[in-house]
Amino acid sequence: MIVAKKKEGESSESLLRRFSRKVQSSGLLIRTKKGQYHVREKSRNLRREDAVKRSRIREKNEYLRKIGKLEDKPIRGRR
Repeated sequence: MIVAKKKEGESSESLLRRFSRKVQSSGLLIRTKKGQYHVREKSRNLRREDAVKRSRIREKNEYLRKIGKLEDKPIRGRR
């Protein structure tokens, strides 16, 4: 925790300036900005469940394409 106590005869502006310098030099802002978009890694079981769901959806779509109930989509990125 960063603390800046007001000195005798010090103006509020200079106290604020001194505090902001302390915050900048501590690296606290950089650490919080880096962690702002941090996404926690999924557990092994959740990753497996997601993979199983994706494979079931893929199999279902492939079956529907084979029987003609689902149109073929063009592959993205290829011309």
